Amino acid sequence: MHLARFPRIFLAHLPTPLERLDRLSRELGGPEIWIKRDDCTGLSTGGNKTRKLEFLMAEAQEMGADMVMTQGATQSNHARQTAAFAAKLGMACHILLEDRTGSNNANYNGNGNVLLDHLHGATTAKYPGGTDMAAQMETDAQPVRDAGRKVYLIPGGGSNPTGALGYVNCAFELLGQLNDRGLKVDHILTATGSAGTQAGLITGLMAMNAGIPLLGIGVRAPQDRQEANVFALAQATAAKLGCPDAVGRDDVRADCNYVGKGYGIPGPDTIEAIRMFAKLEGILLDPVYSGKGAAGMIDLIRKGRFTKGQRIVFLHTGGAAGLFGYDNVFAEGATGA
Repeated sequence: MHLARFPRIFLAHLPTPLERLDRLSRELGGPEIWIKRDDCTGLSTGGNKTRKLEFLMAEAQEMGADMVMTQGATQSNHARQTAAFAAKLGMACHILLEDRTGSNNANYNGNGNVLLDHLHGATTAKYPGGTDMAAQMETDAQPVRDAGRKVYLIPGGGSNPTGALGYVNCAFELLGQLNDRGLKVDHILTATGSAGTQAGLITGLMAMNAGIPLLGIGVRAPQDRQEANVFALAQATAAKLGCPDAVGRDDVRADCNYVGKGYGIPGPDTIEAIRMFAKLEGILLDPVYSGKGAAGMIDLIRKGRFTKGQRIVFLHTGGAAGLFGYDNVFAEGATGA
């Protein structure tokens, strides 16, 4: 599959490392756990959105844009990486932030990713939870366009067929690493939210007939809606690549039992997962995506879904900068929301 047909700006630090988690594997007593370190993609502490932005920002430049606009939750990793990419390219950036948690914590609203958004030169505007953010972004873009700016709109999470190409490429990269090391893998797991990472991965894996199941651990939507969103985007991505029948409905699987009280609200299982990765492996997860994804993986191992003798890969989507907006849940004695 020839991804060089599509415009791309090569800024990510690739390939990202593939590491075995010996101490975590021993602690859980189940499968051999490996981690794909997409927290190491570069650009403002890295994360999974950088892969997507290589294709999205190239498309923006090809269309002559001098400004990008995107949207996400208050502590959006995607917003921070978009702001950093725009800064690198000398483009203006405006971010619409949705208050999905109702938190009044000063660090949540001004530290972490929000602080970095502004350091990269982006402007931000905040909207209440439940706002139709895609429609709001169109509304906010119009007066800017009327003033003469050429604005390129990036959907939340960078999750459209162009952005998903970044994770088609990641599937190629990961399989190459596994092949080069002679590693047979039984399952891949990752957090899934706006759908682009899971959709790109499953499209790449199926297009290459990898034979490795992929499970998304949902962080926001119920299972039926999450799987439908991922499948629709995978279909559109496969069509963009010229292999429209690559992904079947049964290939898309999400477990949404670890959302807890809602998006961006870490429960005790998420806090436990973050502490385990930090203390056992020196790896920082985030409270919104990778922490919930890891919590799901840990629980499924404890329940016997993945067992000794198997090998699994957890794809780390990044986001550690968000920890500084959640200092209150890591205070001594705190157990999560």
